[in-house]
Order: sequence, then structure tokens, then C-alpha cells
Amino acid sequence: MKLQANSLYIERSGKQVLQGISFSVDQGQVYALLGGNGAGKSTTLLSFLGFLLPASGQALIDAKEVGADIGAARKNIAYLPESASLYEHLNAHENIEYFLQLAGSAATQAHIDGALDQVALAPDARLRKLRDYSKGMRQKVAIALAILRDTDILLLDEPTSGLDPNAIDEFHQLVRQLADKGKTILMVTHDVYGACQVADKIGLLHSGCLVGEFSAEDGNSIDTEVVHKAFSASAKSPSKISQTEPA
Repeated sequence: MKLQANSLYIERSGKQVLQGISFSVDQGQVYALLGGNGAGKSTTLLSFLGFLLPASGQALIDAKEVGADIGAARKNIAYLPESASLYEHLNAHENIEYFLQLAGSAATQAHIDGALDQVALAPDARLRKLRDYSKGMRQKVAIALAILRDTDILLLDEPTSGLDPNAIDEFHQLVRQLADKGKTILMVTHDVYGACQVADKIGLLHSGCLVGEFSAEDGNSIDTEVVHKAFSASAKSPSKISQTEPA
């Protein structure tokens, strides 16, 4: 499935948060929206979930406007927020089983353990209550849940928040594997290095405007130095920097 923002304008509390951004994410691609706090990254994700409808422009899934059938759009999406709301009195297995039931699906214990293996949550932690978990451990449970939803589209909001460096590398490898299996992945982040390592394309967002776009070519990662310079420059000037990474 393909995601597309077409001249997307979003207002929140009377303020223009997104100012006509346009980009597309093809099936099997990872697109990273990179920007600082308040750039409009999370607002973009919420528009694809139908929680924020455009003042003008379109949020599209397979060329269909999200707002035309929000329920149908959400069935195709697994959303991972920065701070997932999980139940502290339940363990990892119980949380995953409960939220899968809410989504109208189910998974065997073996499938749940397989997803928890993928996110490297220690086996001896899986039956402990989440009140004893660190933020990073909670995030791993939420990531496993998103994997088990087995939707065509993944929306990831600062997905590596709270993870240690090894867990971040493992997560990026997992995201790449999911994309290679045909998932369409849109993630938002302020981590330049992580975005360059995992993404096929990066959109640089500043004050609601897409001021640059960078693409990986010939199997190589996007140049971290190039993106970092553009990121720093965007903080000083809102003018459009570049639409493609220079050769």
C-alpha cells in the first residue's frame, strides 16, 4: 500500500501546523520525517490515522482519502506512539493479547514470543508486570504488538525513544526487514543518524514545511553528514534547502 501527502495543510487550535507538505511512501519503503520539536512530525502521522482532517490537501492511502472512510484506513495501519499506553498490572503477554483482541485479531503464545524475540525482550521479563519495566522495555512490548498486528502500513512516532544503543540498532534492522517483506513504513524522528541508517527516503520538516528530501541510492545509506548539515541549516532558515540529496 502507498501513503501520500498531497499539499497537506493541517490546523490545530487555530494554528497552521502543516503548510502544504507533499511526499509519498511506496510499498516496501521506509520514509523518515526528520525534524525538531514542533516541526509537525506527529501531526502528519495523526492525519493518516484520521484524527486530524486537512484544512486543505489530502492524506491518501492507495489513492483514497483517509477522511472518506477513516475506519477502513485504520484497519490497514499499526501505529506505535512515542509513549505507548500499556497496562502496568498486566505482563507483556497479557498486554499484547488484550490489545490484539481490541483490534479484532489474536496470536498464539508462540507467535507472541516470536515477536518478543524479534525486539529482544528478555524471556525472564515477559511474565513480570509492566510496573517493573523500564521505558525501553515497555517500548519493546509496544513494538512487538505493532509487529503482531501484521498490517500493510506501520506508522512509528519516535520509535526508539528510551531504547539503549544496541536495542536501537536491532530495531532499525527489524524495520528494514519488515520493509523488505513489503510493509510501507512512515516513521518520525529527530535522530539524524538513525534516520539515515534505516530510511530509503528522508523528508526534512521545519515549522510545518518540507524543506528538503534525501534519497538512498545504489543500496547505500543516505549520507549522514549531508542530512545533518541540512538539519542544522533548517533551524537557522526556513527556506527550502534541497529537494534531493546532492550527488
